Amino acid sequence: MDTIDIPNMVQTVAALFNAGRSYAVQPWTFYQLLIVAACYGAGWAISLKVEPWLEVRARTIKGKPGLLRVIIAVMRRIDWVLFLVFLAAARVTLLELTWPSRTYLLSLIFALASAWLAITVFSRIIHNKTLARLIALIIFGYVALGILDLRPEAAAFLDRLAFQVGDLRISLLFVLRTVVVTAGFLWIANLLGNFFDTRIHRFEDLSPSFRVLAGKFIKISLIMVAVMMALSSTGIDLTALTVFSGAVGVGLGFGLQKVVSNFISGVIILADRSIKPGDTIALGETFGWIRELRARFVSVITRDGREYLIPNEDFITHQVVNWSFSDKLVRLDIEFGVSYDSDPHEASKLAIHAASSIDRVLKSPSPVCWMTAFGSSSLDFKLRFWISDPQAGLTNVRGKVFLALWDVFKENGIKIPYPHREIIMTNPVEVVNRDEPDAESPNDGGPAPDNPKPD
Repeated sequence: MDTIDIPNMVQTVAALFNAGRSYAVQPWTFYQLLIVAACYGAGWAISLKVEPWLEVRARTIKGKPGLLRVIIAVMRRIDWVLFLVFLAAARVTLLELTWPSRTYLLSLIFALASAWLAITVFSRIIHNKTLARLIALIIFGYVALGILDLRPEAAAFLDRLAFQVGDLRISLLFVLRTVVVTAGFLWIANLLGNFFDTRIHRFEDLSPSFRVLAGKFIKISLIMVAVMMALSSTGIDLTALTVFSGAVGVGLGFGLQKVVSNFISGVIILADRSIKPGDTIALGETFGWIRELRARFVSVITRDGREYLIPNEDFITHQVVNWSFSDKLVRLDIEFGVSYDSDPHEASKLAIHAASSIDRVLKSPSPVCWMTAFGSSSLDFKLRFWISDPQAGLTNVRGKVFLALWDVFKENGIKIPYPHREIIMTNPVEVVNRDEPDAESPNDGGPAPDNPKPD
């Protein structure tokens, strides 16, 4: 680490402290502080009445969520807006009445407060509140150093905190600059990626899988370009990182092999279009429709509202049932039985009629019903019908067809039999009728008298 000139730093801090103390003891410094406090107090008091009214009016804006977020952010800081208005008016008034040097503190506070208000408002475009506050503090710190004219001294101090790695000198200033520049480039790349992804999804003539693949390819390409541009702009020689990146790549290859596998599997899924958003699939015990394809996983929504994030690798290595791969037509089978007293021809016709009465059952191809066996207790049938919306559920349409079968069979006198069982007793069994009086009973079948208690 570079040697820091401690005596020089102490002398600089002492000089700044003495200058600030000499300015603070002047009467007009005290007056300016009173003006600042009065302006903020007036702005805060008025905002208590104005802010709720303005926020209600702002929430009537429809269809522009980004603009609404900024407006709401301004409304919630209306005390700062009023404070700046009153402070600007006080500063202009003092400039007309006295020397400009007596408004220096007002000008400084006005500049700092204006910068803080603008930064905090526009940082609201970032949805993550913690990240938005961190970025706001970093930007305000940089702007405040410029307003106070301390930016060269701060940069020199951060540049002294450094260490050498070969030919590369790494200082705290270099690290901060690299992080800020890289974050800026990545943010711009993300915005451009989302913009192009939105435009690509508007092309209805492209397949859903190709649209997802093209959008992800553009995003990844922009991110890679942004990283290389950020490193180059900070003065890092990319060729010097070849050996280091090779060693890191070997370690990451072992630690992130599942992540890489899922990423490659996602690219294969998008390329061969085996599944796409909107498809109804079954993978193991999971049945639902695909909501979104991601770089690492596939989002599947089930009928009970659960969202499963299934790794892309499972769709490559496991058997997947895609109910809507080539088309959305799905055939369903229902098995039932009728009693031997029923006419099987009539039962078959009624079953077809019952299935056709359900809205989701297709009329073409039409339902069919076949007798499959002479069962032990019934004539067995299989009813087959087709639907075109498997994403709407399979159990519910089966249930409706079963209810329709029950209703039509009940109306036409066709019975659904209970299972018949024959029991053979190997030993004789005496059957006693409990309703007849017992001949041996002294009370002719009446209740037996109570036994007397022994003495």
